Amino acid sequence: MFMNFEFSENLKNVKSSEIRDLLKYTQMPGMISFGGGLPNPESFPSHEIQEILEDIMKNYASSALQYGQTDGLPLLKEQLKSYLSKDENINIETDEMMVTTGSQQALYALAKIFANPGDYVITEGPTYVGMIAALNANSVNSVSIPLDENGMKVDLLDDKIKELKSKGKKPKFIYTIPTFQNPAGYTMTLDRRKELLDVANDNSIPVIEDNPYGDLRYSGSKIQSLKAIDNYGIVTYLGTLSKVMAPGLRTGYTLSQPEVLQKFNLLKQSLDLASDSLSQYIAYEYIKKGIIYTQIPKTIELYRKKRDIMLESLDEEMQNATWSRPDGGMFLWLKLKENMDTKKMLKRAIENRIAYITGSAFYQNNPEINTIRLNFTYSSDNDIKEGVKRLAKTINEEIRNNKN
Repeated sequence: MFMNFEFSENLKNVKSSEIRDLLKYTQMPGMISFGGGLPNPESFPSHEIQEILEDIMKNYASSALQYGQTDGLPLLKEQLKSYLSKDENINIETDEMMVTTGSQQALYALAKIFANPGDYVITEGPTYVGMIAALNANSVNSVSIPLDENGMKVDLLDDKIKELKSKGKKPKFIYTIPTFQNPAGYTMTLDRRKELLDVANDNSIPVIEDNPYGDLRYSGSKIQSLKAIDNYGIVTYLGTLSKVMAPGLRTGYTLSQPEVLQKFNLLKQSLDLASDSLSQYIAYEYIKKGIIYTQIPKTIELYRKKRDIMLESLDEEMQNATWSRPDGGMFLWLKLKENMDTKKMLKRAIENRIAYITGSAFYQNNPEINTIRLNFTYSSDNDIKEGVKRLAKTINEEIRNNKN
């Protein structure tokens, strides 16, 4: 006899990620997947981390294997402060920083800190699935601002805020990935970044800037982060070492005003007490020894080649779609010319041994159904070429089937 469990209303909006659901297909023999957002294992500094671990066990074992402070290892925070000053021209004090268990923890926490159930926030459309999951888990609604090749269409932002305010729904924050956006790959121009900050400040709305890919630039010139040009004190910045060290170590960080981080600290005590100490010591040594500065160029070289192969393959094979041409990051955004549902097409794609994430997964509501996110960092060079061929074949078959 088994108990009939009753679950809380808190979970009614929580759904499994399409990316996680896709994993069962990626294990099929001969499958090529452009679906996940996985860094390539070739980019992992395995040898360097092994040496770092040996040093830690010799010099810091008693504290690296112990509980740590909720806001993060002070040694790591000092190194991150220096790194961010050099890398992003962001100059902060350590009391403006919280070390997190990946960036996902920050997304969940900030949605809970800034918004109540039923409140509204503004995101890009499409936006990161992790933010959608965080909003759903906190029963928070979103309204999206469309993207073009220059990022969020900030000229639409002020009117959308006024519309929401007229309905008594002032947005609690604006969430953006301005650099190499996930899923679209677009980068917001500097002028739009400045305009976004002006609009947000005029309406007293905090901005959450997510920047997991900023160091992965393969072409074009670096654009200052929102945090670096924030003269109003309204930006909360999320960073991570997942893409420039190793995602399995789950080390992220949040930069914000001390009063925001005080609330985060209280919530984090309920989530995990503190991020794991060993990973923080690894990250500390990784930055202190300067490994991060030699590893990033290697990763860029690896990923630039893969991006170029995917773009060249799309140019050669794809006739019935358009796609973004990202200057960096891990993804590009493909839009079918025909008004087809890529979620329905996925069954045919799986039969053709090619997997992808449908564009609808990146909307909390009102999705573009004829879109696809493609990851170019994980697959081998040959699999990228073959995978694009299979995807083009799938799209052509679906178009012919729909016309019959």
